Amino acid sequence: MTYRTLEEEIKVLELGLPPVEGDGFIGGRLDPSEASLVLIPVPWEATVSFGEGTAKAPDAIRITSHQLDVETYHYIKPYTAGISMLETDKSLHKLSNKARKKALKVIDALENGETNQKALDFVNEASATLNSSVYEKAMEQINKGKFVGVVGGDHSSPLGLIKALNDTQSESFGILHVDAHHDLREAYEGFTYSHASIFYNTMNECEKVSNLVQFGIRDYSSEESQRMFNYGYRGACLYDTDMQQQLACGVSLENIFYPYINQLPNNVYLSIDIDGLEPLNCPNTGTPVPSGLRYGELEHLIFMIVKSGRRIIGFDLCEVGDSKDGWDANVGSRVLYQLCGALLASQGKINYR
Repeated sequence: MTYRTLEEEIKVLELGLPPVEGDGFIGGRLDPSEASLVLIPVPWEATVSFGEGTAKAPDAIRITSHQLDVETYHYIKPYTAGISMLETDKSLHKLSNKARKKALKVIDALENGETNQKALDFVNEASATLNSSVYEKAMEQINKGKFVGVVGGDHSSPLGLIKALNDTQSESFGILHVDAHHDLREAYEGFTYSHASIFYNTMNECEKVSNLVQFGIRDYSSEESQRMFNYGYRGACLYDTDMQQQLACGVSLENIFYPYINQLPNNVYLSIDIDGLEPLNCPNTGTPVPSGLRYGELEHLIFMIVKSGRRIIGFDLCEVGDSKDGWDANVGSRVLYQLCGALLASQGKINYR
């Protein structure tokens, strides 16, 4: 890719010219060295447990984002702070494909009451390679003074970024997690770094994570709900049924969300699984679940973090599905741009209203 300077990037985006083939996120071509925020695409889906296709999401989101208009209501000209999406690591995508084939063998064996240890070991080693790759990419950018976001891929994708923040932040930080699922299973289906285990692993491996606050949860195991309960002050969850009941009784979103937002510390990491939204916004995500947040409710939740004065130190967007009509990636690209604006506004890089 031929990069632009930030000055050139702003001029091109403000002209609103149609993007051309090969352009990056929102039609940009910004040199990462001039960006405030660097996006790391992670084409990974080794351990998905239902529908496939999310490994294609980073490229699909990049392409679909070309039809976004770059102005937003809350966040004033996010692109002027500099947003750059790295090129997709094709070697990771190839490894994901290999690991996925092995994972299917593991799952088939489990369904027959057997164990395929050789295939399981391959998947776990591949997932460790993924974590190291994302960690190294994130550390490279953080050490250059950049903010970092991960664009998955399944929800195992961002562990390397969270670990990088854990190793570089001077203060503890909380995680705001939007999802249909707790993702608190221990080694789901035998996979140490399963997409369903991301926050089990995070809470065990990242000592600077002070607490986990979850929204939209509506499909979960007794193991996970008990684990969340056992976290005590380190865990809080607004279950979707509770949220829907309060909305039906006329309670405002702000009054529903604030008791949970107020449990977060000054520094916050945002983790958004697209299946936290209603399925009409993510029909091809890997594990869709009825109900969930509407798009505008998610947008408002993210903005409430900014409005509260908290600082967003990083984020991920995961589990965006593959679809022929591009709808999933269309929604995903808009959520991603909201996350970009929110982080930059919370860090004082742009203004907000």
